[in-house]
Amino acid sequence: MSAEPHRPGTSTTPALPDAAAQPDPRRWWILAVIGIAQLMVVLDATIVNIALPSAQAGLGFSDDQRQWVVTAYAITFGSLLLLGGRLADLFGRRQAFLIGQIGFAAASALGGAAATFGILVTARALQGVFAALLAPAALSLLTTTFSAPAERAKAFGVFGALAASGGAVGLLLGGFLTQHLSWRSTMYVNLLFAAVAVIGAVLLLKRSVPTAPPRLDLPGTVLASSGLFCLVYGLATAGPRGWESVHTLGFLAAAGLLLAAFVWWQRRSTHPLLPLRIVLDRVRGTALASVFITGVGMFGVFLFLTYYLQHARGYSPALTGLAFMPMSCCTMLSAIGSNTGLLGKIGGRPRIVTGMLLSACGMAWLTNLTASGPYLVEVLPGQVATGLGMGLITAAAMNLGTAGIDPRDAGVGSATVNAMRQTGGSVGTALMSTLAAGAVARSLAGRQPTPELMARAALEGYHTVFTASAVIFAVGAVLTLFLLPGGLSMQRSHGAPGSRRPSAR
Repeated sequence: MSAEPHRPGTSTTPALPDAAAQPDPRRWWILAVIGIAQLMVVLDATIVNIALPSAQAGLGFSDDQRQWVVTAYAITFGSLLLLGGRLADLFGRRQAFLIGQIGFAAASALGGAAATFGILVTARALQGVFAALLAPAALSLLTTTFSAPAERAKAFGVFGALAASGGAVGLLLGGFLTQHLSWRSTMYVNLLFAAVAVIGAVLLLKRSVPTAPPRLDLPGTVLASSGLFCLVYGLATAGPRGWESVHTLGFLAAAGLLLAAFVWWQRRSTHPLLPLRIVLDRVRGTALASVFITGVGMFGVFLFLTYYLQHARGYSPALTGLAFMPMSCCTMLSAIGSNTGLLGKIGGRPRIVTGMLLSACGMAWLTNLTASGPYLVEVLPGQVATGLGMGLITAAAMNLGTAGIDPRDAGVGSATVNAMRQTGGSVGTALMSTLAAGAVARSLAGRQPTPELMARAALEGYHTVFTASAVIFAVGAVLTLFLLPGGLSMQRSHGAPGSRRPSAR
């Protein structure tokens, strides 16, 4: 098979023969350690959702302040991801992984012991700081550990399953811990995850110092971090303040200017923070867009389906978590199963397009929710379809989004995938919150708000959110269909990191 011409985002440096011929015999144990770290980072974005009412009662903060327990984590995580990825490239992925784990555990301990609202928010912000170092280090370790196409596909299937289902696992675990222990246990549980991951990393990961580490692009770091901060902060405050407020528009406008300046600088910098070749590659760019779209849609599922189950159906925190289990299980089965047997021979484009369509169908099904209909009829089918779809999308998109990246850029390349996912989640949270609030306001306009009317208005808000998510996934399916090359096989089109990629069949 002839090799294709060099494209942006690819490296023509031959892969090291030793790495290809002698894969690490402990690589599957390494995958388990990486998986634990990934699960901890992802579930922490949702585990506090169910615990928030109990934390609010315990610390006595207002409804307006409540959102900052979630937003503080999202802001620091999203704005520092590119820096965290480049630090992993500079100082070594093993070191970044260990520092991220230990720092995340320390911040979690601070949050669990918080006596005031300010300390809790500070702890959540620190969790985001160390997650921004940990997440790209974990994904880049996975990228460089598994180079054989077949094994890489299986590894990314497991990793994608954890990434896509971690939110649902967080809801399940958060509900159980909150109901049977306390809201503080949702923070302390991270100490157990971190202890296992740190011990595993010390025993399994090899010490390595980059032979030719890239230099840190300080202007690019300032522009990217401040731009992402303004973007995530502006989106996070759009819900309570409104999209038309000067505050929201000001931060979003600043984000646009800063990120535009960042792109301009990256084209001129000798040592760019984010080499544009990483995102300008057609396959990788489309995969990153798929990760972003999935983030937008997923957060609508977790957040508002949680509200629906607890408020409309009156489920307890633990029962709400159990109600998410079918979607979580379907996501894991889909992500792992899509890389085995006959499904493993299907290219990346069919997987992502099918996943988008399944997710759109699942969201469309949930637009018919009522307050008293059978769970097995109204909720379960939508969860199953959405879970299967998200598993297909995440496993394939993360694989395509990191394949073929030069090992020197593995950290920042992995951070880009996480940044797209985190930014997508922030966009989804803000967008869905605004749409739901608007739908509720329209339902109550000019009427006396009785309990029955309030319940119907809340259902209108949920229906609006799920309709919007269905449209987003449908648009994602169309974009993926036209942007990804036809017949793209992940095993043939993307070889080991640092290798030249043969043409897609």
